[in-house]
Amino acid sequence: MDTRHAHLIARARILRAIRAFFDEEGFIEVQTPILVRAPLPEPCIETFSLTLPDGSKRYLIPSPELHMKPLLAEGFEKVFQITPAFRRDERGPRHLPEFTLLEWYRTGATYRKLMEDCEDLVERTAMAVKETGFVPPLDISRPFERIPVREAFINSAGWDPGPDPDPERFDFDLVTQVEPSLSRTRPVFLYDYPAALASLARLKNDDPNVSERVELYLGGIEIANGFTELVDQDEQSRRFREDLRLRQKRGLSEYPWPKDFLQALTHMPPCAGMALGIDRLVMVLTGAKVIDDVVSFVEG
Repeated sequence: MDTRHAHLIARARILRAIRAFFDEEGFIEVQTPILVRAPLPEPCIETFSLTLPDGSKRYLIPSPELHMKPLLAEGFEKVFQITPAFRRDERGPRHLPEFTLLEWYRTGATYRKLMEDCEDLVERTAMAVKETGFVPPLDISRPFERIPVREAFINSAGWDPGPDPDPERFDFDLVTQVEPSLSRTRPVFLYDYPAALASLARLKNDDPNVSERVELYLGGIEIANGFTELVDQDEQSRRFREDLRLRQKRGLSEYPWPKDFLQALTHMPPCAGMALGIDRLVMVLTGAKVIDDVVSFVEG
């Protein structure tokens, strides 16, 4: 068997292990639209767009959360999805413009529960990979290391980001100082991001300088990003207006206002949700050097 086929078999086992985990946890697997009228105005992500025969515009999703969260507002308590997602201008050893994303949402949960979910998923998928002959280059014993973002920056970059850091300085030092200092052999959670970088996360009740946002790193690679979800329509609208201002400043595409998503927030219960990159997970667990090695086909 050649290496490519071995990676694809390992990938299939990983997907099966993920679905088994969510089935045992009582989740419903859902499918939501890939083409949408108004993507969320994230300040660093560009999407692909196309024009339908009637002249209206649609966008390929950068993630499925736009429609998964409204399902919680309808009454579903636990949902997950494995779906293609698309991001323009992303190509490299760890990036593809089309990739596979796992997202899951739990009502009545916080980002603490998401960290436990990640520990379960990494353990199960690592075991699945071992059955195919690969030896994951990680010590996955629990608990995974948990590092507050403030502590990671002080120790590795030499400064305290505070509640409202310059986003470009933060991103640069995160990539060049903080991430290289993280363990390559143990999973690591970075959590409690500055309030200004909360994205779709709520702020902590006992410390509003930080948000309940967490990212998981495996082998020094960011694998997953999650939140205790913000369900305050007014606050989310304020953040989106700021995101749109940043997009305009950076010369990125202008998007329609996501009014349907914001309307759904008024009915959404307290919940938490996480997005995990399947391709990167397969890369790390099989020891693949580039993301192209763990997908069936690469276009272009």
